[in-house]
Amino acid sequence: MKKRNYVPVVLLLLLSIQNIQAQDLKPSEAALITGQQQRHHLMPVPMSLNFRPGKLAVNDSFTVALKSFKDARLQAGIERAVKRLENRTGFALARGWTNDPATATLVIECLGPGQSVPSVEEDESYTLEVSEKQAMLRAPTVVGALRGLETFLQLLDGDRGGYFLPLAQIQDKPRFPWRGLLIDVCRHWQPMEVVKRNIDGMAAVKLNVLHLHLTENQGFRIESRRYPKLHQMGSDGLYYTQEQMRELIAYARDRGIRIIPEFDIPGHTTAWFVGHPELASAPGPYQIERTYGVFDPSIDPTREEVYKFLDRFLGEMAALFPDAYMHIGGDEVTGKHWRLNPQIQAFMQKKGLQDNHALQAYFNQRVSQILQKYGKKMVGWDEILHPDLPKNIVIQSWRGQKSLAEGAKQGYTGILSSGYYLDHLYPAAMVYAVDPVRADSGLTPEEEARILGGEACMWAEYVSPENIDSRIWPRMAAIAERFWSPRSVTDVDDMYRRLAVVSVHLEELGLMHELYADKMLRRMAGSQEVQPLKTLAGVLEPLKVLGRANVHPITQMTPLTRLVDVAGPDSRAARRFSLMVEALLSDAPRFSVYREEIENLLSEWHRVHPTIYAMADRSPVMREAEPLALELSQMSAAALEALGYLSAGVAPHDGWRAEKLALIEAVSKTKSELEFPILPTVRRLVIAASEIPQLKSMSPAEWNSHVTTLASDNDKK
Repeated sequence: MKKRNYVPVVLLLLLSIQNIQAQDLKPSEAALITGQQQRHHLMPVPMSLNFRPGKLAVNDSFTVALKSFKDARLQAGIERAVKRLENRTGFALARGWTNDPATATLVIECLGPGQSVPSVEEDESYTLEVSEKQAMLRAPTVVGALRGLETFLQLLDGDRGGYFLPLAQIQDKPRFPWRGLLIDVCRHWQPMEVVKRNIDGMAAVKLNVLHLHLTENQGFRIESRRYPKLHQMGSDGLYYTQEQMRELIAYARDRGIRIIPEFDIPGHTTAWFVGHPELASAPGPYQIERTYGVFDPSIDPTREEVYKFLDRFLGEMAALFPDAYMHIGGDEVTGKHWRLNPQIQAFMQKKGLQDNHALQAYFNQRVSQILQKYGKKMVGWDEILHPDLPKNIVIQSWRGQKSLAEGAKQGYTGILSSGYYLDHLYPAAMVYAVDPVRADSGLTPEEEARILGGEACMWAEYVSPENIDSRIWPRMAAIAERFWSPRSVTDVDDMYRRLAVVSVHLEELGLMHELYADKMLRRMAGSQEVQPLKTLAGVLEPLKVLGRANVHPITQMTPLTRLVDVAGPDSRAARRFSLMVEALLSDAPRFSVYREEIENLLSEWHRVHPTIYAMADRSPVMREAEPLALELSQMSAAALEALGYLSAGVAPHDGWRAEKLALIEAVSKTKSELEFPILPTVRRLVIAASEIPQLKSMSPAEWNSHVTTLASDNDKK
């Protein structure tokens, strides 16, 4: 479990309230947020995008023509795109290519194959021009053409006249060459089909690196033919064979995605020692860890036999994984077993190694030499940074932008992961706000170029194959935009509007981020009728930064099938509620905008408790939902009272405000694995109702600002 950078929960709540998903609303409601109707749903936003009036019709006569270069990878990419176009439009489209570019709807001009092995140097640029006659996609490489095809599909729109593409001129290339997603397949095993569908999702939003975390204390997930005890004894039988991995690498390459393996050493290595205790710094026996945390077992860096073993193993993996980079982890070595081993301490004294950091640097130097022997460059977490290592290593930073910038100043390339930990369950608005290079970094252009991009991390303590997609998507698309689009693309409201559309498109690739919840809720309820439970789950979010571990610790064997495993990290209902209340209060003193909609929504929430109480009688697993449903009912009642006072223009009685704020405070402190993101908005309604008398001495705008300040100050307490 990599170290986490913690963000205050108050900040999380404030950002969650400020950033609304306009797409959840009707068109007129969306305009209320954005100020104007947006013209596209593209994500990531291209480098240069210009629209002009007019349309290119897309109908059942749609055809594709290829000019210049073509190969099997490009043809397969076009076939996938045409199939997706068929599914969206309902047209049966022609297979293959027309030989007449002049009559084709889409003409693709690709100049060459690009690199045979996907690389950080790959040219992913393309241009796309849509005229009334046809769309012309030009790219120097197949990967560039694949990126352009995704933009082409995202441009598809429709109206009463049929499907069409708006006329546009697009010039596009990524801001960063390294745009990745880490999937931890060790703490909870993720089978091939899960990884494949996530690769498809990555390609749809122009990500290009899949980082597979393959070894951990909880599992060794790759077949080694040289040392079969590694996977046979360290995996519970859950691992990828080498043939499966080759298949996965080819699958990713076809979509312009590199696969980088991580073999975490010298710490996080308990699963290695189950079959090979001779590698460890302390005597065994060892067994696979079933709990989570930072553990003491680590490789002995002082014995030559260890390096011979690593040479053979890493050589085997170097032949399996074609990418130029290999990740060695290198984080969270406690050093306890090193300190307790007399032979290791004697070695350190003989070599003049002053501390454990120096000993790990010695180990990393030896491993770096092994990787260089096999033509690989080392990637590792912040802890591997040391002046004795070659400058071609890549530092993956969990410590943050400042640490990454310091490495760049020392001549090291790096990628950012701090702020992009998907398992922290922060909303899309928060991860979207993190940039690999801060505007005030103080880096020179040469130093800034050493920051290659970033990777989001899906650590797997709390995910299963059933709910992992919901923890990655659609938020990963917002991060993908941060890695691809110009720095100036920062409009959060517009991001949420486009994210809702992209989320639907991701479903066509087989991703389960929208569908998983209904199945899990039906299982919990033992019934097809789960709407009340779905309503409750929709206004809940899991605690952030693995906060649930402090409430209900789990092991690797714990089923992840409870309400906390269903509730998503970014409640649409909470964002929509916040927007409507903002509009209502901006309509002072009439308070008519969205009043009926808010009342209906609160009434629906208020009715949830008795229904869930009855459902729990026949499904005991649902009993943990009862107190949450009761709290939702109580908060809804308070908000309905506040709405009534605002509508009547009458202040509540003395003591009402304190009573309702005490209720909200009690709910916020409930010892649960879940939290209500609607709390700040309910609090704002309560405060607004109690501040009605101030409208006599303030303008509506001043009053709204006054209420906002009071609510914000209360949130910070």
